[in-house]
Amino acid sequence: MARMTAAGASCKRPIEDRPSAADERSELGHWEIDTVLGKNSKDCIVTVVERKSRFTLIGKLKARTKDELNARLLKLIKSHPGFFKTITVDNGTEFHGYNDVEKVTDLQFYFATPHHSWERGLNENTNGLIRQYLPKSESMKSVTQHQCNAIARKLNTRPRKILYFQTPEACFHGH
Repeated sequence: MARMTAAGASCKRPIEDRPSAADERSELGHWEIDTVLGKNSKDCIVTVVERKSRFTLIGKLKARTKDELNARLLKLIKSHPGFFKTITVDNGTEFHGYNDVEKVTDLQFYFATPHHSWERGLNENTNGLIRQYLPKSESMKSVTQHQCNAIARKLNTRPRKILYFQTPEACFHGH
């Protein structure tokens, strides 16, 4: 449960309060999210990775702001209705509008401990895979949502050893 301040406003839920099913990867619906910057820090994408299946969604952001992040995240959530229960985020300012997303979805956000990127290790690893297509040394200014979808498709149809050589797509859709 979210902690409350003396004034009654909710505070960020710590990762320690995340449901055990998220930690154990025993059910679908628990996600990790992060932003990935291009050469120019204004150009970026958002990556959303499901913990059990490793299914990945990528969204192009016009700017690294909470409003842009929330708008794109809501589109990604609506494209997969019923598949979101929790999202674990870092403490970046782009995630400060999480309450707005919680209000219009059934999601709960959990926050990793500051400077503990390994608490969202799956997302960090996935961002490394995405860098094969979008190197850190290149600008993301001209990257389109169509290109983001194509990269996600490549990652989601790549067999993974951790999934007994099934694809994230097959695991996510139960094939």
